[in-house]
Amino acid sequence: MERLVERFSEAARAAGATVDDADLGAAAGYLIASWSEPQRQYHTVDHLTAVLDVIDRFAELAAHPERVRLAAWMHDAVYDPRALGDANERDSAEFAEGLLQTLGVPADTACEVARLVSLTAGHATEEDDPDGELLCDADLAVLAGDDEAYAQYTAKIRREYAHVPDDDFKAGRAQVLKALLELPSIYRLAPLREQWEDRARANLTRELNGDG
Repeated sequence: MERLVERFSEAARAAGATVDDADLGAAAGYLIASWSEPQRQYHTVDHLTAVLDVIDRFAELAAHPERVRLAAWMHDAVYDPRALGDANERDSAEFAEGLLQTLGVPADTACEVARLVSLTAGHATEEDDPDGELLCDADLAVLAGDDEAYAQYTAKIRREYAHVPDDDFKAGRAQVLKALLELPSIYRLAPLREQWEDRARANLTRELNGDG
């Protein structure tokens, strides 16, 4: 976890944080604890790390990679599987803006990170938003996994929603899958789209059809 704390501190410093290292470490520890809450099965530290790894890999595509990294840290900082609509994303965005300002990050930067977080509710971005595109693409990278990885992902999602009856879960999950498949492109940035689009669509279609 030490390296994970360092990654948060580095991103916060790059975004303008002015508090001392101990306060940054404490904030990172608080976030890691949030990502480790018992109700989480998929939206865990492993997911956070995977998203950060994609952002690092394609950081040159972003205008402000440090903001994208902070948005990754915050995008599921508040997560309740029983929440309705986009409540988790909305609450996470509000939390992000407040926390970053307490760390000394300039208000406009904190507001922009909150905006990025809010995009993960529907993964819809406007034109000329490379930061938002990279965050959303990184969040959805799991959809392009191989058969084993995708099966592990769907199993974790089902465990996270264990409180939902099977029929209701299938109906809700089908809505999510259809919404993703109806996007003009699941991945917005060309290098990621070229690598992952076909595989992700095949995985989503197979799940929607109940195959495998």
